[in-house]
Amino acid sequence: MRRGEIWVGNLNPNRGTEIGKIRPVLILQADFLTAQGEPTVIVLPLTTQVRPAKEPLRVIIRARDRLKQDCQVVTEQPRTMDRARIADGPLAQLTGEEMAAVERSFRAVTGLL
Repeated sequence: MRRGEIWVGNLNPNRGTEIGKIRPVLILQADFLTAQGEPTVIVLPLTTQVRPAKEPLRVIIRARDRLKQDCQVVTEQPRTMDRARIADGPLAQLTGEEMAAVERSFRAVTGLL
């Protein structure tokens, strides 16, 4: 599991308007934390309900490799998950350009500009 990879995560149970379900998630956490065996992983969920009007806060990732549909990274709903809730992957690896777009969006959402 490495930063920039897309895996399958179990986001259930959710509360209120949090994203739930079993769905693709983007690994956001720094590789050194994952390599140290940190029991949790910081992720961003993906949705297949691609809404161009949500750009640039949501970044479109085109289908490729084992990612079967175009998706959007939902940068406004980061999650910290136990590793046991992340099952299958990697489905795909983001390009440097895609990861840079996700980072810009995440910084904007969190006010880290």
